[in-house]
Amino acid sequence: MTTTTQPLPEVVADRLAGSPATGIWRDTLRNILRQRNALVGLAILGVLVLMAIFADQIATYRPDHVFRDETGRRNDPCIHALGCATSQTQHLFGTDANQQDVFSRVVHGARISLQVGFITVGFAILLGALIGAVAGFVGGWVDNVVMRIMDVLLAFPALLLAIAIVTVLGNGLINAQLAIGIVAIPIYARVTRASVLSVREQDFVTAARALGESPHGILFRRIMPNALTPLIVQGTLGIAGAILDVAALSFLGLGAQPPLAEWGLMIGAERNSVFNAPHLLIFPGLALALTVLAFNLLGDGLRDALDPRLNR
Repeated sequence: MTTTTQPLPEVVADRLAGSPATGIWRDTLRNILRQRNALVGLAILGVLVLMAIFADQIATYRPDHVFRDETGRRNDPCIHALGCATSQTQHLFGTDANQQDVFSRVVHGARISLQVGFITVGFAILLGALIGAVAGFVGGWVDNVVMRIMDVLLAFPALLLAIAIVTVLGNGLINAQLAIGIVAIPIYARVTRASVLSVREQDFVTAARALGESPHGILFRRIMPNALTPLIVQGTLGIAGAILDVAALSFLGLGAQPPLAEWGLMIGAERNSVFNAPHLLIFPGLALALTVLAFNLLGDGLRDALDPRLNR
């Protein structure tokens, strides 16, 4: 009787291919790629990310460059290939009241807006998930006290509370991000708490307790990895809201300050030009709308792909 042996690398590869973790990730990726919303959102987001990374190469001028040799009025878009006189300086999206190239500022604004979204939501998720996880796992009076504090924060309109925080901290993009992050903490705390309350009753958590695992290990090694799905979906949707809220604060003059190229600031600076120079609002507004749409579509696709009731 002869037996055949596989080389060690092939054995390891076969085991990894058939491991439950690999199968779960493969099925999850397949479910995501089947969602049209997620695919469209990923496509738009990919373009925005590339634009943010290569902003210096895509932009025709520096975002803070001022064309002092031109007239003091706002100039319409000038594209030589479309018939604009070659004697005029080419501006794809025109120039604003400060004689700065709008196209260059819109391109560089993608870098700022994506950075704002990820940093703000990352800060909110980090603190909110920690607060919600501890409250849901410990329970009792700790849970009641923490959740009542979160309820108080949720009772205030988000944008008004953010305006109040920025008023105390001072104007600026960093303070605006901090304010929006603080306002969003209760949302992620409640989402995490609900997931932890559900997962902590599972059999594998009971088995971990019976084996003598520490509470810290049970929470962060057993419960949290299995409670991240709603947090991922909420975080993806929250990025769109954070970008929009920071743009709103910049529109009001409380967020980004000139000469920073930020879409909300650009719209706020030219809000009185809606009839005589509408292109100065259309282009940054369209960029902001596409960014928010991309994250909303991606969030909807992730929610549908990660919902086990839709993928049985």
